[in-house]
Amino acid sequence: MLTAAGITTGEIRGELRAGRWVQVGPNTIAVPRPTVPGWQRASAKHDGQRLGEAMPTGLAPFWWAVWESGTAAALDGASSLVAQGMTGFTLTRIDVSVPQGSRVWRHPGITVTRRRDVGRVLPVLPRVEPATATIRAAQLATSDRQAALLICLPVQQRIVAPAHLLDRWRTVRRSPRHTLLGQVIADVCDGAHSLGELDFAGLCRRTDLPEPRRQQLRRGPRGRIYLDNEFACGLVVEIDGAQHGWGLAPVEDALRANALTLQSRRVLRIPVIGLRLNPQAFMAQVAEGIRLMTLR
Repeated sequence: MLTAAGITTGEIRGELRAGRWVQVGPNTIAVPRPTVPGWQRASAKHDGQRLGEAMPTGLAPFWWAVWESGTAAALDGASSLVAQGMTGFTLTRIDVSVPQGSRVWRHPGITVTRRRDVGRVLPVLPRVEPATATIRAAQLATSDRQAALLICLPVQQRIVAPAHLLDRWRTVRRSPRHTLLGQVIADVCDGAHSLGELDFAGLCRRTDLPEPRRQQLRRGPRGRIYLDNEFACGLVVEIDGAQHGWGLAPVEDALRANALTLQSRRVLRIPVIGLRLNPQAFMAQVAEGIRLMTLR
């Protein structure tokens, strides 16, 4: 890029000798010095130049990772999503994929994966398209909780379209956490028609709790209210699909819950993702709610 811009090799070497530029790999020159990736500290030196200590911001570390990792490298997983604009997640490494057979260079802070099929790569800053990157980010997550987060964030932030994510997931035959990811992707992408209500009734049977009445119609100050689940004791359990956290949905949910509370009902709210990740804790709360309402 530098030579294409008309800068000669001699001029590049002169800037490096003067310390105004710093070489951080065979293919990358950092300008200015404070933007040199701190992950390179483990490498200590390159061509006699001491590397800087500060971690760069913005897209600089992503470009560095792509240029230095291997032939036809592209950002993948959570790194691709963050480069695409996803917020609310802190990277601890940069994930890069390269085609099978590519020559790979290893660097601290970069995880390189050889893949038979890298997938569609977006132009300019090479990165795997969002649907594939979302699934791989969840597969590489350190926990089920983090996997669910990495599915929710790109959908909520419109980095990936729900329909595209569902279509891509249907092509996946083998995957770590296959059952969990299939459930969470369906929950997040299913819109208003969450499967959580049916799952909740099954959980009640498996934990020896009475099965609730579903979709009970009640009157509220703003018109009709449909209750997801109501027990005979008066306890109401609302199962919130992923869409309940988007836009103005929390406002409507609060009005519904407040109206029921004013009618002397107890209302428990359970995120559908919570049923996937920690069902025991939520069902223990339901059991306690039934006990307290029965004592009244």
